[in-house]
Amino acid sequence: MSSTSWHARIACGGEVGAGFLVSGRRVLTCAHVIRRSEASAVTVSFPHSRGLGPLTATVIARGDWAGGATDPGDLAVLELDREVPLAPAVFAPPGDAYADPHPKLIAYGFPRGYDEGTLAEYRATSDQLIADEWIQLEAWSPHGQPLAAGFSGAAVTLADGRVVGMVSAASGARDVRNGRMLPSHVMARYWPGLGELIPTPDHRPDAQQRLRRLVQRAEALRLPCDPDRLYVDAVGPLGPQLPDRGFDSLWAAAWYVLCEVPDPQAVTRFADRLAELLGTPPGRSRTPSWSPILVEIEHTGAGGDQVNVEVSACRDGLRRPVGALRLPRTGVRAYVQEHIDKAFNQLAPGSDELIAFVLPREWLNEPVAHWARSADDDTPLGCVYPLVVTDRTRRRGGVRHQLIRKWQDLEGKPGASLHRIDCGTDEKPTKLRFRLRHEDAHLAAFSLPPARTGQLFEVTLNAPVPVLLWTRTGCAGGPEHDGSCVFLDELTAYAEGLAPAELPRHIMALRETVEASDAPDRHWAKDVQLLWDDPRRFPEPAAPLSSPVA
Repeated sequence: MSSTSWHARIACGGEVGAGFLVSGRRVLTCAHVIRRSEASAVTVSFPHSRGLGPLTATVIARGDWAGGATDPGDLAVLELDREVPLAPAVFAPPGDAYADPHPKLIAYGFPRGYDEGTLAEYRATSDQLIADEWIQLEAWSPHGQPLAAGFSGAAVTLADGRVVGMVSAASGARDVRNGRMLPSHVMARYWPGLGELIPTPDHRPDAQQRLRRLVQRAEALRLPCDPDRLYVDAVGPLGPQLPDRGFDSLWAAAWYVLCEVPDPQAVTRFADRLAELLGTPPGRSRTPSWSPILVEIEHTGAGGDQVNVEVSACRDGLRRPVGALRLPRTGVRAYVQEHIDKAFNQLAPGSDELIAFVLPREWLNEPVAHWARSADDDTPLGCVYPLVVTDRTRRRGGVRHQLIRKWQDLEGKPGASLHRIDCGTDEKPTKLRFRLRHEDAHLAAFSLPPARTGQLFEVTLNAPVPVLLWTRTGCAGGPEHDGSCVFLDELTAYAEGLAPAELPRHIMALRETVEASDAPDRHWAKDVQLLWDDPRRFPEPAAPLSSPVA
């Protein structure tokens, strides 16, 4: 290919740079070249087709560039005021710039004194991205044209004229002949229109087109989905890790799968999952298929206040660990806040998330639902996600088997009766045990926290009752009240007719109601705690937690 008619000179507010034509009216350049476009006109000219004269252009898209020399997304898309009769640039597959031996790369720029343009010859130092954004360029020879001001936005091409990237920066230092290129596959993260212009030989054209159409449809519908989770779902546990910055758009995640993931099936999985999400009707009324994030806490056995903490996501019946550490009790909250966010990336896109704290029995009254969501968001965790606690000692052996059977009994039932244990009860533990077993209890509620119920709480755990609710701070009436418990009365009315499988979501809604009330400290449900234990939703217990260290 010998035609170079698509090289463009860009002028805006005293800044001069380069660009290149990619369609009849679209030109690409660097965002910093047209930084003054809001106050000054953008003018585009084609030095190899002077008869066209200068054309006015409008900025129709930008990357994420925020004004700094090392800010990502230094890309702008210009639309000319009329279509030009020039053949646009043609792109090479992304990997062609890094062949062995390294090919000569050519840039056509407009440094001071060269209004007609001049050439610079470079090569890629490596295919390693700098900060997941740039490729470093080094001069082909020590005496050639440096990448001075005026080369920003220039297409970087192979000797045959096919484009592999765009010049985004020079070294800025005298006698240092290097610079940076925004490679074509990174450029496409910021403008989906490039996706159909850049070849991806590792993927079938129909698979690429299907993915692009699905992304366009999802973005047009503003489909609520997490690009990071879709990516992790597509590449699987053995695929490339999620980039540190994650993805700020659905297209960025899809394009990364196309260009950076060697497994062709990852594109199919990404597209299939997106198609499934697009086909899910709004206002789901189905029973949730919970995807838990487990926060497991266990004593170390070393004395003191040290505990082992492990955070993992449950996926396909297996744990996907995201962090494990031995900590003092005072450090648990911050560690959990940080790693819960990381665990979300391991869940299937569109799944029903559930935060499950697996706790030692003496920790079951811990106010985990009131922990802040993160260091910079004080929204209670239990108001953002369905959140439950479970008892660590019930996760093995016969108790686990009994719990599975009880949940199987509940399937298909619209609700379950609530067994009340009032604070003034004189019921003996042996009698309560007999009653719970023979009445096949599935839900029980206390008006007192575990430490104030004597052995009755232990009995309900060991029976075992699958779902327990209580108020962490106890009944406001005290031990001498007339036997009418506001907490249990209100809870019974609230939970009546609710399916136990859906209780985590309903209790989250109740917590939100409390937070939004005029007097949350006086609301009957201000300290509600939910122990919800369906072993079918959690992986088989592994060996006891080890003693991880930093």
